[in-house]
Amino acid sequence: MTVPESPCKKKKEDMAGESYEEAIAGLTKLLSEKADLEGVAAAKIKQITAELNAAGSKPFNPDQRVQTGFAHFKTEKYEKNPDLYGELAKGQSPKFMVFACSDSRVCPSHVLDFQPGEAFVVRNIANMVPPYDKTKYSGAGAAIEYAVLHLKVEIILVIGHSCCGGIKGLMSIPDDGTTASEFIEQWVQICTPAKSKVKADSQLSFQEQCTNCEKEAVNVSLGNLLTYPFVRDGLVKKTLTLKGAHYNFVDGTFELWDLDFKITPSVSV
Repeated sequence: MTVPESPCKKKKEDMAGESYEEAIAGLTKLLSEKADLEGVAAAKIKQITAELNAAGSKPFNPDQRVQTGFAHFKTEKYEKNPDLYGELAKGQSPKFMVFACSDSRVCPSHVLDFQPGEAFVVRNIANMVPPYDKTKYSGAGAAIEYAVLHLKVEIILVIGHSCCGGIKGLMSIPDDGTTASEFIEQWVQICTPAKSKVKADSQLSFQEQCTNCEKEAVNVSLGNLLTYPFVRDGLVKKTLTLKGAHYNFVDGTFELWDLDFKITPSVSV
């Protein structure tokens, strides 16, 4: 007899989305339901179940994860694209500067399929761009200055995202301004104007306010970019463009708009 392939041989991406417990439970259920499976197929399923159990019991090894990750990159990308990496060894000339959140779910290179050398990326809590300040926000200023004046980027893109913890933190700061963290609340108050605008619509639920603030905070950051003289100069000379965006990883959509807040049709799959 032949064994149906689809129930037994799951795609890697499907298995990766399951927990060990879910995968083991599924295989066990398959064994119980398919009592007539050939001995070889049944033995294979038992082997996979045992391997999953063993893998699930092993402690996470960060060194091994980094080493295997780099080995995969080296063989599958670096060595297969010698022309690209050869050019990158000589220098970089990215078209984009991107401000994105440090949230592990919203890597811009992954979401927008940026290739090495294509985007100069700054990631921080809630993807905020602070206003021009030589002392208080010199790190952000240095990145913007380097991108605009030395790398000659053509687009600065600020990307907000759904379920942003930094924005939720901003929206949760009491009206009296008291804070309970060492750094986070002070940082996110960069976008207090966005909070004030959203709070004005008291008919919205807190979750709806947070979603709106994720987008309004991007607009505040776009406005803050205008406080940098070299950014303004680039806009006047038309060598630089500013864009805002919002990535919703719950719905799988991406909104993009210009500095004049003209939204393009949402991109979804």
